[in-house]
Amino acid sequence: MYFREIRFPLEGREALLYVTDDRQTAQRLRTQGEAVLVYLHTGNREEDFSAFLFAVEDPEDLEPEYVERVYRRLKGLPWNILETKRCLVRETTPEDVEDFSRIYSHPSVTRYMEGLYPDMEEEKAYVREYIKKIYTFYGFGVWTVVEKATGAVIGRAGVSYREGFQAPELGFIIGVPWQGRGYAREVCSAILDYGWRALEFAQVQALVAPENAASLKLCQELGFHKEEVIRLEGKEYCRMMLYYDTELQTVCADESC
Repeated sequence: MYFREIRFPLEGREALLYVTDDRQTAQRLRTQGEAVLVYLHTGNREEDFSAFLFAVEDPEDLEPEYVERVYRRLKGLPWNILETKRCLVRETTPEDVEDFSRIYSHPSVTRYMEGLYPDMEEEKAYVREYIKKIYTFYGFGVWTVVEKATGAVIGRAGVSYREGFQAPELGFIIGVPWQGRGYAREVCSAILDYGWRALEFAQVQALVAPENAASLKLCQELGFHKEEVIRLEGKEYCRMMLYYDTELQTVCADESC
């Protein structure tokens, strides 16, 4: 039987991830609330490990970032996606909903995008499902933006897939009290870079209402160009596109790169 304990520092304490190839051991540890990573090999592939989220074929060569992210997912802790000079971008948690409610209460925020569920508990339930079905499946989505200096939740930003489109879509909103300080550009620029390098996107789209001058300007500053005007659910949007040249490692204006 293979059994390994991986100890690592996490937010001022020691975290512990177990790695095993034995189903009974894995199940016992999981029942005890421990974080378990399954080691799959030719000798155990016929066993049922369907109850476990994560499995590896080489348990002796695990990157520290992967170990931490597995532990965080299994323990219900958000992934820290990236940091900018002033912001932390991390996965959303149900606890963020109260902050979102204050951000979305300003009429200018919902002028161009959907609001939250009217019942806060419904929104929290939606976030829990989003974590299970989007973060866990894709490894990315729309995230929470935190101001590092104060720890305040100041907005949301990220990339996600919209039904009917192949390109992932950039989305962002910064709360009114923090607007006009360059946060949106700072965060979106970092997210696009993360998309190219970590997620290996070749293109990203943004759908912006034609009258949303501020968002159109930001997209243009980020390098997007308007490809077409489309209608979705009775509303008109400018479809902005940005492409990435993997060989030259640079963004470009069209698919020819």
